Amino acid sequence: MDFSRLTDDRIRKAYEEGEFENLPGYGKKLQLEDLSNVPPEMRMAYKMMKNAGMMEEQQVRSEIEYIEDLIKNAHDDLEEQRLTQRLNEKLLRFNQIMDKKKKETNSATFKNYQSKIYDRFSD
Repeated sequence: MDFSRLTDDRIRKAYEEGEFENLPGYGKKLQLEDLSNVPPEMRMAYKMMKNAGMMEEQQVRSEIEYIEDLIKNAHDDLEEQRLTQRLNEKLLRFNQIMDKKKKETNSATFKNYQSKIYDRFSD
């Protein structure tokens, strides 16, 4: 007997014995995620990364880079201050994500961000 058949048999037996009836969400519709904008060959990787919390991390990284570009092209001090505030909020959010994932945030990239923040506040 192959593994998939053995697995199917055990699942079927557990279902027949009612072992799934007390699970949260039993009898409710599944809320499927719309993955139509993700290429079919990338969907499994996308789901794995999302379940691991990496999608939010990547999104915040992109926002940080975008805000830094805006700061470089700021036309006045007020705009630069507003953007710096947004950057600080995004950096704080990123560090919260990383702390939650129990990863180190001492990479060279973030040491550079940290020094930029200290430089801005020390002026």
